[in-house]
Amino acid sequence: MFSFLKKNPAENSPSPNPAPQKTSWISRLRSGLSRTSGQLSALFGSGGQINDDLYDELETILITADVGMDATLFLLAELRHHVKTQRLTEAGQLKQALAQSLLKLLRPLAQPLLIDNQDGRAAPRPYVIMLAGVNGAGKTTSIGKLAKYFQGQGKSVLLAAGDTFRAAAREQLMEWGARNNVTVIAQQSGDPAAVIYDAVQAAQARKIDVVLADTAGRLSTQAHLMEEIKKVKRVIGKALPETATSRAAPHEVLLVLDANTGQNALSQVKAFDSALGITGLVLTKLDGTAKGGVIAAIAHSYRDRAHPIPIRFIGVGEGLDDLRPFVAEDFITALLGLEEA
Repeated sequence: MFSFLKKNPAENSPSPNPAPQKTSWISRLRSGLSRTSGQLSALFGSGGQINDDLYDELETILITADVGMDATLFLLAELRHHVKTQRLTEAGQLKQALAQSLLKLLRPLAQPLLIDNQDGRAAPRPYVIMLAGVNGAGKTTSIGKLAKYFQGQGKSVLLAAGDTFRAAAREQLMEWGARNNVTVIAQQSGDPAAVIYDAVQAAQARKIDVVLADTAGRLSTQAHLMEEIKKVKRVIGKALPETATSRAAPHEVLLVLDANTGQNALSQVKAFDSALGITGLVLTKLDGTAKGGVIAAIAHSYRDRAHPIPIRFIGVGEGLDDLRPFVAEDFITALLGLEEA
C-alpha cells in the first residue's frame, strides 16, 4: 500500500472540496503516464528476485522514460539502500521502495501556487503571472486553463496577449477569454511589453485579482529574443513596482514545458531561469505520449539548491479542468500503478 504517502489535500490544493475529483484526476494521470507505468508494472510483477539483471532492466526503463542518467543513478542507489536496510528480496517489493525514493526526490517540488499573503505581506492586486517557454510548449492553452483555475478560487482574471508575433496566438487567447468570460487585452501588432503594460494598468483600474500574461515562444538559444523577454519582465516591473507591502511584478514567472521534450527540458529550465528568474514550472501534455520521467530529471538537477524551482501545475489534456496543481504523491501513485491512499 501507499499509505505512507497520505496527505492533507488542503496542503496541496486550494480547492475547498477536492475529494470527489481526486479519483478521476489520478485515473487521467494513470492514462497519461501509461507508457512508462506499463513497463514498470511488468517488471515489478514478474515475480522474479532482486538481482543485477533486475537493476539493469530498471535502469533501462528509467533512462528511456526521460529520467536521465544522473537521476537514474540516484534512484538506483536509493533503491539498493532500501533493499539492504529492509532486506528485500522479491521484485514486487521494489515497487514500494521506488515509491519512497521518488517521493524523496519529488516532494520538494510540490509547492502549490498561493497568491494570497506571501512573505507575510498582503497579496498584490493585481497578482501578475508571466508565462514563458518555447514555441509549441502550450503556453496559451495553459493560460486558458489557469484562468479557469483561478476563477474557481473566486478570483477575477484578466488576460494579456503578449505574443504579438503570432496572430494565431492572439486569436487563441481571445477564444480562451470568451470561454472563461474574462477580458483579454490585445493588439493586432506592436510591442509585447507595451501590451502587457496596458493590461496591468487596466487590471489596476478594474480591481482585477490576477493578470495572466502570455509571451511569444522562443528557443532558449535565440539570444536576441531572450533579451527581448527580459525587457518584457522589466516593463512589467515598471507597471507595478515594489511597494512597502508588495513585491514588484511579475509576482510569478512560470516556464511552460512540453513533457514530450525529454532531457531538452533541462536546458530550457536553465536558460529561462538564467534570463528571467523562473519561480515555477508548468508541465504540459502528459497525455499518453509523454514518458513522465523528466519530472525526476528536473528534480534531481536542482536537488542541491536551497530553494528548487517548484512544479506548480501539470496538464493531461485539452479540457479546462485538465491542468491541476502538482502533487508528488498522486503522480507517483499513477506512475507506479499503486493503490490510491
